[in-house]
Parts: sequence; C-alpha cells; structure tokens
Amino acid sequence: MSEKTESRRSFLKQSAAATIAASQFASVAPAKAYQSNDRLRIGIIGPGRRGFGSHVKTLVKLRNQKGANLDITGINDVYTVHRDQAVNYIKQETGQTPKTYQDYRDLLNDKEIDAVCIATPDHWHAKQVLDALEAGKHVYCEKPMTHHISEAFDVVDAWKKSGLVVQVGVQSTSIPIWNEVRALVDEGKLGKIVQFQAESFRNSLGGMSRHNVITKEMTPQSVDWKRWLGVEEGLAPDLPFDRATFGQWRCYWPFGYGMYSDLFVHRVSAMLKATGLKYPGRVVGGGGIFLEYDDREVTDVASIIADFHEGVQGLISSTMVSSAVPIRHLIRGHHGTVVFDKNVFGQRQAYEFIPERPQVTLDSKLKQEEVVSERVPDQTLLHFENFLAAVKAGDPTLVNNTPELGAAAVMVVNLAVQSYREGKVFQVERDTLQINKGDSSWADNWEKMSKSHSKPRHVAGWHAGDRGSLLVPPQYQKLAGPWIDGKPPENT
Repeated sequence: MSEKTESRRSFLKQSAAATIAASQFASVAPAKAYQSNDRLRIGIIGPGRRGFGSHVKTLVKLRNQKGANLDITGINDVYTVHRDQAVNYIKQETGQTPKTYQDYRDLLNDKEIDAVCIATPDHWHAKQVLDALEAGKHVYCEKPMTHHISEAFDVVDAWKKSGLVVQVGVQSTSIPIWNEVRALVDEGKLGKIVQFQAESFRNSLGGMSRHNVITKEMTPQSVDWKRWLGVEEGLAPDLPFDRATFGQWRCYWPFGYGMYSDLFVHRVSAMLKATGLKYPGRVVGGGGIFLEYDDREVTDVASIIADFHEGVQGLISSTMVSSAVPIRHLIRGHHGTVVFDKNVFGQRQAYEFIPERPQVTLDSKLKQEEVVSERVPDQTLLHFENFLAAVKAGDPTLVNNTPELGAAAVMVVNLAVQSYREGKVFQVERDTLQINKGDSSWADNWEKMSKSHSKPRHVAGWHAGDRGSLLVPPQYQKLAGPWIDGKPPENT
C-alpha cells in the first residue's frame, strides 16, 4: 500500500469519526454504564435460522473466545425444536443452562435479564422492540427494524426516551468503509453527489427463500401457531398452519417483503451511511414475479427509485433469478465517482475513486486511485462487539446502526413495496415526513429552483463550500432568454 493511500485512509478515519460524533442525537438519554466486572445477561427471542446461527453462536464465540463478560440466560421461541436446539448448544458450549419461555413477555419480565436479541419474523419486530424498551432492556434487533413505517418512528421515539441501546442487525454497517467514504463525500472530493446505485442479485434452483428448509418436525403440536402469527396482537390474520408459511415466511406479504426487506435493507442502509442521506423525498417501486410461480406473493425481480430532497437519486436493483453478472455499487458526484469492489459486502472492502475530466473538475490534481479499507472477516461478530461496547459505555449513540438509520431504510424499502403493490408514487414531506400520494409537486419544486438559479442542496455534514456544486456556464448562455413582444433578450 502506498504512503499516499495510507495517509488518505488516516484522514478518512479521523474525518469519519468527527462526522459520526456530530451526527448523534443529543436528545437520546444516556443509559446505565456497566462496570468492568458487571456481567451482561442476555435473552434470545427467536433462535431460529438467523437467531441461532448468528446471534447465539456469535455471542457464545464472544464469550468463550473473546472473553466477553456475558451470559445467555434466557431463550424464547414458539417452536420447541428451535428452543431446545439453542438451549442444548449453550449448555454444551458454556456449561450453563438458560431458562426457557413460551411467551417472550415472560422473558422480558425477568429482572435478571439486561438485554435481548430479537430474530423473529419481521412482523413481530416492532412490538417486541417496544416491549423490550418498556421493560428496560437493551436491544439487538434483526433487520428490518420494523415491518411498517409508522412502527419505525414509534421505535425511534421510544429509543430516544429510554436511554437504552438499540442496534439494528444490518451487520455490514459496522465495516469502516462506509464512514471512510462519507468523509470523502463531506470533504467535497466527489463534488455534488447526485446518485447512488446498489444491487443484490441471487439465483437458485429452488427459488428465493425456499432454501429455508421445512421439516416434518414442524407441526401444530411443536409450533405455537397462533402465537407465531400474532393473531391476538392484530399482527397477522388467522391462517391455517402451513409449513411453508412458517419456515419460508419471507415469501408472503403479511410476514416479510421478500428481497425488499431481506436484501435491500442491507444495501440501502450502507448507502445511506456512506452518503449521509436519511429520509427519501419520493419513492417508486417496480418489479414482479417473473419466474418463481410457486405460490409466493413477493416479487423475484424488484427495483427502487428513491429521490432525496438533497438532490440525490438512489437506484437499487435486484433479481432472484440472475447472479452471474451483478451491477456494481457506486456513488456518483459532479467531480468523480466512487466504485465499490464487487465483493464490498463480503471479504474485500475497497473502492476506486474515478475523477471526471479536468475540463469538468477544473482540478488537474484529481487522480484515479484505489483505497483498500480494513478487512473485516466476520461482520456479524464486529456488529455484536459494537453493540456490547455501547451497552458497556451506557451510550446509545455508539452503535453503528441506530434506530434512526433503521427507520430511514424502512421508509425507502417499504414505500417501494407499497408503490409496487398499489401502483402509486409516494412523496415524503421534507420537514414533517408526512407521506402523500404522488402528484406534480416534486418535479415542480426542482423546476422552480432551476428558474431561480438556486444553489444545489447538499447532504448534512458537507463542509467543502461550493466545491463541485456550481456549474461554469459558457459565455453564449448570455444569449438565452425569452423574446418579449418580438424583442430579443437584453444581452443579445
């Protein structure tokens, strides 16, 4: 690695740290700080495929191999097989036998439990997070943070009031590269940001989410079905038991939004973090079921166009039927483009800065360069370490994926789902965040700004003056203007 690249990395890390510190919410109340000898007692709500494979196993690894001062003391799951699997594993690996709970609320009522990890189906997230905060528990919740937009803002409000730590489980938001690129954006190296692009392409013989194995052990006797549905809580309709619905719930709208909530949340969260954008101004969703006619409801091809009030467009594309030739992740600016490594969400966190021509940038010093960020072999482990550090410090703002970021991602994704299903364009008021059905006002606003020769809007955190924001009009533009009463413009 060159000295130049290394010095840039150092600058980016320092700038990124300053950006993060400046962006936190002073209104968030401080949580109790844990002393070095305090043992954190954690309960698991939903130790299924993700809850067991990532939450339970990662926490055990942190405890046994990294010396984390924690115990997993409670397990809740409505499916006896998952519950027993988690208990047996924890007992085998730690020598401790956690308590078991049929109802997660009984786990929350346990005064011995300090924090919970939630990995239930999406439609349960909001209620369980809110109930956990009400019970005084720190929360690590799988993405998406909530199933509905209104729920997301309920969580944000409760989080701010509680002073407790809430980490949204988008593990890729803990890798340093997003903060490094955000610092690059804020210093103005890319110029005015105008667009980002992201993708998530996968393929399989069985179809999206059918890789989640269903077994004969899944029966109305082993699954507390009505509790899983959340019928009494009004979370889902009362449906007959179906192994596919239970084990492959991402295929059905009441419980998940397919690739929108499973995969797009990862990409959107990362891009919002890298650009500093938050809530969208207008969202359109497209796609359909173009191949996987297997009783699913969710799309196998999807796309999102998200326009932001800061004058940035987000393009997110995905298919579950093609993965050999994916689209590159990138951020476009007036002076240059950041192109992320094709494996940036995997094992190689790197990006390339590609400047525009000097005729555009008026800066011959801008050169193409590659920056390789710190490699993170286990993003989930790093994300949990970040959560535990925030809990220990008693500082809710230290997490790498706050409920604010979680809510912004939910709004982008969910409005796209709503747009696809209802055939509508949705607009979000800049100040009130009120959601309206689309009309001409979005385009009218930008045309008005153009006529008044307004300056471009930047994302919060920008500190590069007008760098890369203002055009240099050619001299002949002085000839422009309407002819009035048959007379040419004054400058003609």
